[in-house]
Amino acid sequence: MNSNTIKIMIVTVVAAALVLVFSSAYVVDETEQVVITQFGRIVGEPVKEPGLKFKTPFIQTANYFPKNLLEWDGDPGQVPTKDKTYIWVDTFARWKISDPVLYFQTVKDEFSALKRLDDIIDPAMRNLITSYPLVETVRNTDRAMDTFDVADDDENKNRRVRYQVDLGRDEITRRIVAQSRTKLEEFGIELVDMKIKRVNYIDSVRRSVYDRMIAERNQIAEKFRAEGKGEASNIRGEKEKELQKIKSEAYRTAQETKGHADAKATQIYADAYGVDPDFYAFQKTMEVYKKSLSKDSSLILSTDSDLMKYMKGVGN
Repeated sequence: MNSNTIKIMIVTVVAAALVLVFSSAYVVDETEQVVITQFGRIVGEPVKEPGLKFKTPFIQTANYFPKNLLEWDGDPGQVPTKDKTYIWVDTFARWKISDPVLYFQTVKDEFSALKRLDDIIDPAMRNLITSYPLVETVRNTDRAMDTFDVADDDENKNRRVRYQVDLGRDEITRRIVAQSRTKLEEFGIELVDMKIKRVNYIDSVRRSVYDRMIAERNQIAEKFRAEGKGEASNIRGEKEKELQKIKSEAYRTAQETKGHADAKATQIYADAYGVDPDFYAFQKTMEVYKKSLSKDSSLILSTDSDLMKYMKGVGN
């Protein structure tokens, strides 16, 4: 054998060894688990530990499955409650592959697994919701709700709506998970949790609820407006009362001041006229005649009148 033939044989052996190594080795990630199959049949236990692993080359196949939590998002659907109220319910869940061998034997891939989840979770959800009134789906406790007014008086306390809640939303959710989890175990699936993402009325019911809410808010607004108008009337009444009081006190003060001034003036006049009583009598007589006479009137005096007496005195 020549050197070229030897080199070709060495290269061939090395290449074959590399092919055998690469075809027999496989890597398991921390988020993965592997089921080894040989001609379609499962061989050995599932591989759940991460690292470099080996299998029989060309004969065995490594089937990878996720080991972490997976998502399931249900389709929103219309569901009637026990009290004949139609609502839209939207749910979601988290699940994982608990038994990869059983999972591979039954569903094999994630698409088929999601279909199984649809077929199991959705009926369980509908069964529980239709078995109880609407309040059980939307509430957890039966505490009193202020659905009419924000005031805290006795009248509105009596008008607050109270509901009787036996199970509540959380308990209904737990029962849905319990029913679904049992059925999913036979597929190697563990249902970790399920929640109701959204609950809403159908369009016709939602419109009537909104109309009722608007009517209640308008009624509350009218109540506040009426209270505001009453308070405004009280304020205006108090203002008018205070204004009349101020005017009365001002008028009384003015009259008292005027009375004091008149008394003072009278005293001054009395003191002044007391010095010459005849002059005072004369002045008062002139004032009387002045008020009695006008442009279109005439005055006839007798010889005994005071005016004639004063005129005689002037003539002398």
